[in-house]
This record gives sequence, C-alpha cells and structure tokens, in this order.
Amino acid sequence: MAKPGKDLRPIVRLRSTAGTGYTYVTRKNRRNDPERLALRKYDPLARRHVEFTESR
Repeated sequence: MAKPGKDLRPIVRLRSTAGTGYTYVTRKNRRNDPERLALRKYDPLARRHVEFTESR
C-alpha cells in the first residue's frame, strides 16, 4: 500500500473564490496536474458559477 504522502491521486479541497466558504472535495492526478487545480463550478450560496481553486 502507498504511503499517504506519496499518493498518486490525493484528495483535494476546492474552495470558492466568491468568498462564501463553500467547498467541493475531489481527487486529482498528481502527474497530470502538478500545479494547483482551478475549476469553474456552481456555488449554491452565491447562486452562480464561480472559479474554485485548490486549497491545501
């Protein structure tokens, strides 16, 4: 079994840039996306699509 720090697909938390504090939890492939992940997703508190960035 792989060590937690060396996991190829770590679990990351995506935090809303709208300032609502809403988060999504997903997994990412460390080889394909070595930098921080940024996705446009729906924020139900802001009631619109905003950019979510990876927080560590």
